[in-house]
Amino acid sequence: MSSRIVTVALGDRSYDIVIGSNTLAECPKLLEQWTGGSHVVIVTDSNVDDLYADALGDQLVDAGLDVHLLVIEAGEASKCADVAIDLWETMLVEGADRTSAVMAVGGGVVGDLAGFIAATFARGVEFVQIPTTLLAQVDSSVGGKVGINLSEAKNMVGAFWQPTGVLVDVDVLGTLPDNEFAAGMAEVVKYGVIMDAEFFAYLETNVDAVISKDPNTLQTIVERCCRLKADVVEADEREESGRRAILNYGHTFGHAFEAATQYGKHLHGEAVAMGMVCASRLARKLGMIDEQTIERQVRLLEALQLPTEASDFDAEEIYRLMWHDKKVADGQIRFILPTRIGEVQLVGDVKSSDVLAALSD
Repeated sequence: MSSRIVTVALGDRSYDIVIGSNTLAECPKLLEQWTGGSHVVIVTDSNVDDLYADALGDQLVDAGLDVHLLVIEAGEASKCADVAIDLWETMLVEGADRTSAVMAVGGGVVGDLAGFIAATFARGVEFVQIPTTLLAQVDSSVGGKVGINLSEAKNMVGAFWQPTGVLVDVDVLGTLPDNEFAAGMAEVVKYGVIMDAEFFAYLETNVDAVISKDPNTLQTIVERCCRLKADVVEADEREESGRRAILNYGHTFGHAFEAATQYGKHLHGEAVAMGMVCASRLARKLGMIDEQTIERQVRLLEALQLPTEASDFDAEEIYRLMWHDKKVADGQIRFILPTRIGEVQLVGDVKSSDVLAALSD
């Protein structure tokens, strides 16, 4: 299969997303095109180091680059201020400066954290994303949102820092645990609900090919999601018009589920899957959608082996945590709610009783 390219058109911050099979072999050549520097700091985690990051570092050394490999512990707990400080200090000791580039090799945690490091070290250095999870390939590696978590609020500290390039190799998904792969599919389903009914229907009819990780199907899915996200980012890069907020469908509930368990019980995509169902139930409560719209989402999410019920959580606690969401404005929690498959709206002034009912259904 030949590589496909999705361009994120942002003027002088524009960049390409290269998507294909066995594309990691192209890393040295692409890195030279995207950065032109001689020093690269690779940030990865303890899961991905032996699988891909160490070998990528060797490729870059063979290509004549000065490479430092920094490994964090795998998991959401590493996306915090303490780990960020360790990375800044280590980069300083290793001689990094404003001509260095930071390369994230890993999933969403690695990408968000490494991007935050790139945005802040020496007031900003070039940044390259090599996402190794489905969730990161279709969502978090694109769009320039980088950051770290606070104890009760996910991604509350961060920046907008666009990468200079994104390299996606769908072959790496073969080593991804089944639950991690399923978690990534939650974000894929999200794109269908928020802006592409035809894509949602494609997913419904290709569940078996998705679960078997058919390379052609995966490449099609990643390309479509990246194009959809690029369209949104091009229209509202810094969340100023409100358009980009649609990408957070399911996340207001989902982030609260994660925070309630200190990011230790559910993967991000699992929390988002439950959050999308809760958001749909809230939309039904407000008369925006019918039961069939909810049922289609539930059927697809469950076919993709994702959780859809949040019955283990205390509704009052989840509602309290929602007030730490970044979309809270003017004393209101703002929700992204569907009006049909393929369209959502930003809704504020929702009664607490309706939110609690959506959590308790």
